[in-house]
Amino acid sequence: MSRLDVVAIGNALVDVLSHESHEFLAEHQLTAGAMELIDTARAEQLYAAMGPAVEISGGSAANTLVGVAALGGSAAFIGRVADDELGTVFGHDIRAAGVSFTTPAAAAGSAPTGRCLILVTPDGQRTMNTFLGAAQDLHPNDIDPDKIASAAITYLEGYLWDPKRAKEAFLKAAAAAHAAKRRPGQDEAWARCGGHSHRRILHRAEIAA
Repeated sequence: MSRLDVVAIGNALVDVLSHESHEFLAEHQLTAGAMELIDTARAEQLYAAMGPAVEISGGSAANTLVGVAALGGSAAFIGRVADDELGTVFGHDIRAAGVSFTTPAAAAGSAPTGRCLILVTPDGQRTMNTFLGAAQDLHPNDIDPDKIASAAITYLEGYLWDPKRAKEAFLKAAAAAHAAKRRPGQDEAWARCGGHSHRRILHRAEIAA
């Protein structure tokens, strides 16, 4: 398997943006500027009420990998979408950006692809309503130890730590990373070796810092 600069595991989400009024927020009992986790019914109700929208693939880990690819790095994303319209959008967008994405779609009858419904008011404020959906269905079987071992950096998105199976997937990836002799937190050593010899595990909070 060819070497990767970064492999990331995280929520596969599609941002759905529309311009709405403050009256719209009040009508739907939304707090301007807030982010709220919502369920399937609420996601469908809000989407039906929204005006014309633009879909842009997102998610913390996926966005990071698009940045890596834009800078000339090689990257692979591990995350779950459903076999639906937004899942197709996500897969197309991330691959078109130069990121490898081979995780199978969720089985029929599962939750829809995760999405963040983003309402932008005239003052530029964003009000976000996030439905995690199929993204939470990541399974340890989705982790290929060889792919993890091929990457210089393993990036684990903290937002996906809560679901039981996803947590098991994280632990499996971490074990594979350690077996490949990654050195967590060894920024200087990793940089001195050009990012090739010293492999490491990177949590999203560490990157943000």
